[in-house]
Amino acid sequence: MLFTPIEFRDLQARNRLMMSAMCQYIADDGFANDWHPTHYASRAVGQAGFISLEMTAVHPLGRITPGCLGIWKDEHVPGLRGIARACQQHGAKVGVQLGHAGRKGEFFDQGLVGPSPIAFADKWPAPRELTHAEVGGLVDSYAQAARRANEAGFDYIELHAAHGYLINQFTSPLANQRDDGYGSDRLRFLREVLQTLREVWPRHKPIFMKISTIERDEGGAQQAEVVARVAGLREYVDLVIASSGAMAPTSGIRFDAFPGYQVPFAEAIRREAGVPSAAVGMLDHPLLAEEVLKNGRADVVAVGRQFLRDPYYPLHAARVLGVEIAWPKPYEKACKDWKYLV
Repeated sequence: MLFTPIEFRDLQARNRLMMSAMCQYIADDGFANDWHPTHYASRAVGQAGFISLEMTAVHPLGRITPGCLGIWKDEHVPGLRGIARACQQHGAKVGVQLGHAGRKGEFFDQGLVGPSPIAFADKWPAPRELTHAEVGGLVDSYAQAARRANEAGFDYIELHAAHGYLINQFTSPLANQRDDGYGSDRLRFLREVLQTLREVWPRHKPIFMKISTIERDEGGAQQAEVVARVAGLREYVDLVIASSGAMAPTSGIRFDAFPGYQVPFAEAIRREAGVPSAAVGMLDHPLLAEEVLKNGRADVVAVGRQFLRDPYYPLHAARVLGVEIAWPKPYEKACKDWKYLV
């Protein structure tokens, strides 16, 4: 099942393997360089079904680090278009992950921003609380980023609403203690962003969203609450990538990570919220990925670090599963006499 096609709106992917968005940290003022099309296109050659670009900032202060990709100005579009075309010409569907780091960015000298003046960690500065007008301006920043993503030719956009970044900060009581409408309704910012994305982004193209299904910190959002949120937003979202944690520094030390540890989150999104889901997190072994799909626990399997270790992971996974898939024509001579698993 891992190598069966899947459709979202007018997008049809050749298989259900997604390369997760993973920051490269080598951009220059948000601009892509020669590394980016080489890195991403090699995974398309390796037969990935979906390729999600790293978190790409909708505002210059929304970068995690100075080396993060940007999409906050029109000048970024040509470089991003080159990445998209490089992936598409090798058969992959490619999307860009739109995000803003909020209080988790490294731009300490320029001043971090967030929903409330609550620092991410003890040695981090408290962010400046965004004004009501500034929040509206950021909603427009997401809209303009989506417009540019369409100009660049991406097949889908992925909204980063997880891992303690700005949208997740607004949805969490750990970071949002505002006394205005964005505090009394912590989903308001996320809802407004999704509404404006759906207005700007072409109707025939899907919108994906990454969420933290549980925050893993005392006082943070829990699974049942987040699943209910997703159910209320399903008119805007075509696929939810179900991750967890990273709202506070303690998230990374409060739980045991093991192969498939986040699959129950994707299963809950799919079954209880009624939204297609992608499972992510240590799903490197093809048999585990196949189990997740065949047992109806998710619709797509997202893989991260294994794609860094092996650009041709899908080709090798197909071999493990005994599935014949097309190899790039210049490589066919290598697969015909391949006698052993690699």
